[in-house]
Amino acid sequence: MTAVNPPVIGRELVNPPADGISNLRFSNHSDHLLVSSWDKSVRLYDASANVLRGEFMHGGPVLDCCFHDDSSGFSASVDNSVRRLVFSHGKEDVLGRHDAPVRCIEYSYATGQVVTGSWDKTLKCWDPRGASGQERTLVGTYAQPERVYSLSLFSNRLVVATAGRHVNIYDLRNMSQPEQRRESSLKYQTRCVRCYPNGTGYALSSVEGRVAMEFFELSEASQAKKYAFKCHRKSEAGRDIVYPVNAIAFHPM
Repeated sequence: MTAVNPPVIGRELVNPPADGISNLRFSNHSDHLLVSSWDKSVRLYDASANVLRGEFMHGGPVLDCCFHDDSSGFSASVDNSVRRLVFSHGKEDVLGRHDAPVRCIEYSYATGQVVTGSWDKTLKCWDPRGASGQERTLVGTYAQPERVYSLSLFSNRLVVATAGRHVNIYDLRNMSQPEQRRESSLKYQTRCVRCYPNGTGYALSSVEGRVAMEFFELSEASQAKKYAFKCHRKSEAGRDIVYPVNAIAFHPM
C-alpha cells in the first residue's frame, strides 16, 4: 500500500523575530508580510519567496504595525513613538509621540491619515506627508474614556475599543465627537475589534473566550441580528479552561 503524504498547510519563514509576535499584516497588493514583535523589531517579509526584505529596531517592544504601501509602513511602540518605516530605502521617521505606550495603529486609505491609539487615553491622527519629526504632522488629538486597546477601520468609519468596555464609533471626516458611544455587550475586558468586510458592523472579542457580532445601524431590525458566541475554551479534569480571544480577522472574499 502506498503511503499518502499529508498536505502541506504552511511553512516557517526564515529569520523570525526573537520574541512574541504582536501583529501580522499582509499587503493588499502582494505577498509582502509586515510583522511587529516584542523583540523591538518590525520586519518585512516576501512570504512567497520566504525572504526577509528589511528590519527596523525600536526603543521598546512594538505593539502594532500596518502597511502604507508594499515597501513602507507604520509602527506603534512601547517607547511612545509613532514611526514611518520605508524598507525600500532603509529610512525611518518619527511622526510623533504619545504620553504612554502606543497600543494600536491604522492607516486610512480614504483620508491618507495614520490613526493611533494609546494607553495615555487618547486617539491621534497624523498626516504622514508632513516634514520629518515636525509636530505639524499631528492632525488632531481626541480624548478617550479609557486606555485604547484596539482600533479598526472601514472606509471613513473608525471603531475604537478601550478599557472599561467602552466602544466609540467615529466618522474620520468629522472627528469632533463620536457618531456613537457604546458599551461592549460582553461582560469582560475587550481584547480586539474588527470591522466586517462589508462595513455593516464589527466583531468584538474579550478575555473570557467570547466574540460579539455587532451592527452599526441602530434600527430595531439591525440590532435584532446581533449575537455572541463562545470560543477558545476546553475541559480538563472536569474544569472549563477559558482563553482570551486576542485577534480577529475576516477573509476579504
